[in-house]
Amino acid sequence: MPDTKTSKLSTTEITHIAKLARLDLSANETTNYSLQLSKALDYFEQISQVETLGIVPLVTPTEIENILRKDEVYKELSSEEILKNAPHKTGHLFTVPPVV
Repeated sequence: MPDTKTSKLSTTEITHIAKLARLDLSANETTNYSLQLSKALDYFEQISQVETLGIVPLVTPTEIENILRKDEVYKELSSEEILKNAPHKTGHLFTVPPVV
């Protein structure tokens, strides 16, 4: 675990990021976030040093198999058939109580 003594992100940069995110940070929070985000960047730097030559990129860590149904043609219902069991209808539409 790297020990970050000097911050890679300045408090000015953190203040700018907070402004973009519409966050109102105190001076203490700005300093804490500067250190915490700098540590996170250090971890990403460590990860970027890992040799990945010849390793196939993954979309997910497990194999995914698409299970799709076959497209099949079937008889569609007419408006009359769809509406025949409707409790209330107006023309070719379902009638429902108003929603506010």
